[in-house]
Amino acid sequence: MKILIVSDTHKAHGNLERALELEGQIDMLIHLGDVEGKEDYVEALAGCPVHIVSGNNDFFSDLPWEEEFLIGEHHVFITHGHGYFVGMDEERLKAEARGRGADIVMYGHTHKPALTIEPDLVTLNPGSISYPRQTGRRPSYIVMDMDADGRAAYEIRYLP
Repeated sequence: MKILIVSDTHKAHGNLERALELEGQIDMLIHLGDVEGKEDYVEALAGCPVHIVSGNNDFFSDLPWEEEFLIGEHHVFITHGHGYFVGMDEERLKAEARGRGADIVMYGHTHKPALTIEPDLVTLNPGSISYPRQTGRRPSYIVMDMDADGRAAYEIRYLP
């Protein structure tokens, strides 16, 4: 199973379109917020199951604040992250994820990619595919691949 994880498109979907073209067939798309009213477009573009949460710029949105679901045997918790003060550090978010029994937590908001793999929890942020803030400012996303035995691999990827 191939999962494309993005965040913070802020109504600018050209780079998301490019990433989908580069990655080819995907089985799921996860958007971690700040889609700014374009969730229907993102869902149509993906052509597969989509999970989208509300970000701090998704005003008047009906999107959920956060969501929990299973990917294979993995308990996934997704949120934009601003409610857990991820701009300072990931500790509140990690504590919440562990308290919920999640083994994967995904967030956005910072516009900077991050991936931490601990024995009990994978914490990831794809950065922003539209408005990156990390050194070099290259648009980023994460691809999660799950093999037939349920083992997941993660890779931060950058658009050329």
